[in-house]
Amino acid sequence: MAEQVYDDGAVRIEVVANIGQYGNNAYLVSGPDRDRVTVIDVPEGFEAVLDALAGRTIERIIVTHSHFDHWLGFEVLRAATDAPVYAGAEEADLDVTRGALALHHDETVDIGGASARVIHTPGHTPGSICILVGAAVLTGDTLFPGGPGRTRTNEALRQEVDSIASRLLVLPPETLVLPGHGPSCTIATSVEEHAVFASKPHAPDLAGDVLWRES
Repeated sequence: MAEQVYDDGAVRIEVVANIGQYGNNAYLVSGPDRDRVTVIDVPEGFEAVLDALAGRTIERIIVTHSHFDHWLGFEVLRAATDAPVYAGAEEADLDVTRGALALHHDETVDIGGASARVIHTPGHTPGSICILVGAAVLTGDTLFPGGPGRTRTNEALRQEVDSIASRLLVLPPETLVLPGHGPSCTIATSVEEHAVFASKPHAPDLAGDVLWRES
């Protein structure tokens, strides 16, 4: 079942939350034409997303990054639609047989008559992207309530934190953050949490699951 998490009259966002063994979120984004939907991420359990569409047409699919848990429902998706699939232009390790088309930083996408902006946020993966639509940003595994997405190296963490600080935390404070797993928050909350992190020294090998307030 989909839950509506954002609606400003022009843009509506629904989430099919905590699906599959990895607890992924998949999002349904529609503009003024509510019958055309852009799907964000294709996790395991994608049958629930198809059910939530309730006969609406998938206009396109955008996958926020290359990690397998965001693609595990791809075969189910392809059995249902031949709509185009997009991913970040800088992404690595994409399965070329899936034919993902490239989205570039600051590119504009028309979603059912609404305008969305692609934000490249490298760090979690080289080509991780976030999608800004209305006053909401779908952040994949780049930004969560409480901290950045998991990284394997300190270099990747520093790149991710820089991406978040320079490209996400500059958004209006009321912007709703909709991550690839778990609950939402706002940019205002993330700004406060990041300030705590930025005020402290950190080990040169810091990586992994980092929390803004505790790491």
